[in-house]
Amino acid sequence: MDSDQQNLVKTRIVSIDALRGFDMFWIIGGGQIFQGLHKIFDNPVTSVISRQLGHAQWEGFRFEDLIFPLFLFIVGIVMPFSLLRRLESRRNFAGPYLKIIKRTVLLVLLGMMGNGLLNFNWAEMRWMGVLQRIGLCYFFAAILVIHTRWRTQAIIVGAILVLCWAAMTLIPVPNYGPGVITPEGCLSSYIDRMLLPGIFNKSFYGYGDAEGILSTLTAICTTLLGVLTGHWLRSNNSGNRKIAGLVVAGLVCLIAGYIWGIYFPIIKKIWTSSYVLVAGGWSLLLLALFYWVIDIKGYKKWAFFFIVIGMNSILIYFLPDGVVDFVKIANFFVEGIAKHAGIFAPLVLAIAILTVKWLFLLFLYRHKIFIKV
Repeated sequence: MDSDQQNLVKTRIVSIDALRGFDMFWIIGGGQIFQGLHKIFDNPVTSVISRQLGHAQWEGFRFEDLIFPLFLFIVGIVMPFSLLRRLESRRNFAGPYLKIIKRTVLLVLLGMMGNGLLNFNWAEMRWMGVLQRIGLCYFFAAILVIHTRWRTQAIIVGAILVLCWAAMTLIPVPNYGPGVITPEGCLSSYIDRMLLPGIFNKSFYGYGDAEGILSTLTAICTTLLGVLTGHWLRSNNSGNRKIAGLVVAGLVCLIAGYIWGIYFPIIKKIWTSSYVLVAGGWSLLLLALFYWVIDIKGYKKWAFFFIVIGMNSILIYFLPDGVVDFVKIANFFVEGIAKHAGIFAPLVLAIAILTVKWLFLLFLYRHKIFIKV
């Protein structure tokens, strides 16, 4: 780990890492554990939790629909701290740009490799994806952080959200007309079909890409909401004032998003403008809670579990099973227990897999190994 990373670890806001880890927890196995609990204890409470851990089919918003935008939001929060610190130090003017380009290229390439880039069957490959979106959102948001102030960034967010809404409702799609917000008839899907090569994964929605072109523009707004939040946290305001600002901003986003959603549906798969505001609102409120408990009140010990995950989030997301087979390792230790666990067997295995992943991340954390791209 280089000196820049060491300094970042020392100065960063702990709640940001904890929130990132909380976010990744649901991706690396937390969701499976709670789904397993529902299968064993089928009651109204577990039924509600289980439903929230699945994406809305098209319109609507569930907890699972918050996971990805929350991550992009956190990516944005860190930018004013890391990029502006480099600029203010005046050590190397080209340094931030090189870092931005390197990180963007690596994220996009890793995402494409995960989609089969090295199989060289590009006509049957999915070109977009989660890591590609993270890379693109990071790139454009980072450039704006360097070259604009927070007011300009806020105006850009508003302009993109309004323009995308206007485009989706006013521009006619061949054979469907304007304002059709269905998987097959919306402008976002049509643009993807016209411009993106490769295939569209039917497990998402099949008529366009869930990380497609138009939705990437609004996803950049999600990252910029994080950037604006980072500016606020970086300010000289008191801790309580920062908390109040986060809560008010979160409530405003939620109210505006849900009202807008009446006329422009809240849809994750095409990342509608109303969805940006709703996801942003919940992200702000979650951050306010974590920041108040961890950084203001000082209750940090409980968050260690999530911090360990948050410090190597990209690694644990991308790490192929061929490199570390967490399922096989978990089976080695609990296969005998699972055989005698009856209906609890899937839950035992899910907990074991998450435990193995966490212990792997703990090893990296203890040895100060933080894999960054």
